[in-house]
Amino acid sequence: MNDERDHRTGLAGTGSTQGDILAELQAEVAHDLEEEHGPEGGPAYQVVAAVVALAFGVGGAWLAISYGLGSLSQPGAGLWPFAISLVVIALSVLLLVVGRYLHDTEAFTRSSLQPAIGVATFIVLGALMPVVGFELPALAMCIVWLRWLGGETWRSTIVVAVLTVAAFYLLFLYGLRIPLPHLF
Repeated sequence: MNDERDHRTGLAGTGSTQGDILAELQAEVAHDLEEEHGPEGGPAYQVVAAVVALAFGVGGAWLAISYGLGSLSQPGAGLWPFAISLVVIALSVLLLVVGRYLHDTEAFTRSSLQPAIGVATFIVLGALMPVVGFELPALAMCIVWLRWLGGETWRSTIVVAVLTVAAFYLLFLYGLRIPLPHLF
């Protein structure tokens, strides 16, 4: 029966070798994941993450209300952001309650700043877009994300950043006809 199965896969006589290779690959992946895993943070990090997420949820709900919720039959601009903010608030409260008993967090390290830098560059893009248009801030954000946050080479950073900005330019201005402020 083993020979029949091996014959179907084209690997005659390698039934145990396949198992060995699979076990070896699994061990290698587990080792790589262990190396990427930072130091354990403990329950305090769960609580900190829950409080930060709760602050974002409350801030999002407050901003959504300022946009106007409307009604279910005539939704306002803030209805869906408000609903998502409520979900974030509920999950944050759940994490506050349960998080003290969890131990699967990583301690904050230098790489923990990368998401904050990404968010900050996105906020800068939003602030600069009305002043100087879409193209230059989007290009700068792509360069920061690809080169410094993603570790790409300069060549791939420039190529991907220019192509990405051009694609979004064409998509938003011509495809979707969204009137973004732009230079060209």
